[in-house]
Order: sequence, then structure tokens, then C-alpha cells
Amino acid sequence: MLTDDERDAVLFTRWRSGREAEVEAFEAFLVYEKVARVAPTYQLLRSASMWKECRAEPFQLPPPELWPEVRDVLSLLQELHTRGVLPEFEVVSAYRPAGLNRCAGGAARSSHLRFAVDIAPLDAATADRLCRFWREEGAAWNMGVSRYPTGRIHIDRNGYRTWGASHGRGSSYCLR
Repeated sequence: MLTDDERDAVLFTRWRSGREAEVEAFEAFLVYEKVARVAPTYQLLRSASMWKECRAEPFQLPPPELWPEVRDVLSLLQELHTRGVLPEFEVVSAYRPAGLNRCAGGAARSSHLRFAVDIAPLDAATADRLCRFWREEGAAWNMGVSRYPTGRIHIDRNGYRTWGASHGRGSSYCLR
């Protein structure tokens, strides 16, 4: 069951109309980089959850110069899935342009400006596996991980770090 049932494949199909060539180029890049099956395209292109309040589009295609960052994050998600760390997940937010990020309350240097994913809440066992992976292998992956007060998990490849509700390392669920 989707946790974001409004920004589903049907809405994505309508949004995609008129952007077909750009979305197809993005999907071709993902196929070429062997990360096309990590998550459905419509999930990878979900913008901020506050898209309506911010009068923004429900989906955002990152500019082509950021696609290598998309590949890097997806390769990490693929590894986490293959190894059973994240057996199932739903991407609820990914790339955000600067204006939408500001409106949505994102950090000024948010990884979402380049490409990061927020995934749906995880059960306790999955969260424990993710934290163990981060502690043991996160530095090698340049992995950032956090859990927001909503329960959503943030994952990026923009530096080995963790934080929590206070936006500081001390409140990270991975350090408890």
C-alpha cells in the first residue's frame, strides 16, 4: 500500500504528458546505469510532500547535470535492497528545486537540492538494519541517514553523517 496515494502512477501519467522526451531521457539514463528497477519512476520524481501548499508540481525532474547524483543514491538503495537491509520501501520525496525546498522548510543546503530520497517509515527491525549498515559501511558509501519526526527516513550520498529531530547528530536514531 502506498503511503502517498495521491502522487501515484495515474497522477504521474498526467504530469508526464508534455514532458515525455525529458522523462524518457531520464529513464534511459537509469537503464544505462543499471538502476532503473530500484524504484518506480513516479516515486523517484516525487517532489516535496508539501507541493500543494507551496503551489509546486507534484513531481520534479532533476536537471541532467544532477543525474549522476541520482545514480549514486539509487546504487546505494539497490545495494540496501539486494542485501535485505531495505526489503521494501517507497520513495515519498526526492529532488527539490531551491524555491520548493525553501517553501517546504528544507535546510538551505539540503541534499534534496542535488538528489536525496525520503522513504516511507520503516518498522523497527528494518530501521535497526539500516543503522547497522550505516555504522559499518556508511563511511565507504559517503552515506547520510536521518529519521524525521514523521518517521520518514532520509538517505543521501553527500557525506557520512547522521542527524535526528533536533537537526543534530545527538538526536540521531542510529546513535542510540
